[in-house]
Amino acid sequence: MAKGHRSQIKRARNENKDTRPKAKLSFARVSTTKAAFVLDAIRGKDVTSALGILAYTPRTGAKLIEKLLKSAVANAENNNGMNPENLYIDECYADKGPTMKRIRPRAQGRAYRIEKKSSHITIILNER
Repeated sequence: MAKGHRSQIKRARNENKDTRPKAKLSFARVSTTKAAFVLDAIRGKDVTSALGILAYTPRTGAKLIEKLLKSAVANAENNNGMNPENLYIDECYADKGPTMKRIRPRAQGRAYRIEKKSSHITIILNER
């Protein structure tokens, strides 16, 4: 554990902060598995080809991830002063979010549970 005054600890924490541009979508109404299929298709690609892939991907989370990628590019351009042509997707992953539990009535008084899953999707870019 780090020793020192609170300000020293905070300074040390901020010095090794990740400066890569990123965007995060929390509580996306798509399961992590479905999002992961789309993210696997674009991981490691440059931004222009990734946007092309997402535009023609018929999968569930493709539109959400396309919007998120555009947001990450805008963050890189405005906050970090990076050139969008040189950017590529360094990391992208979907973490599990909270699950909404619903009940569906079935025959003979039974009830089936419907789980509406959500995820937290993160895209981290880097410059070539």
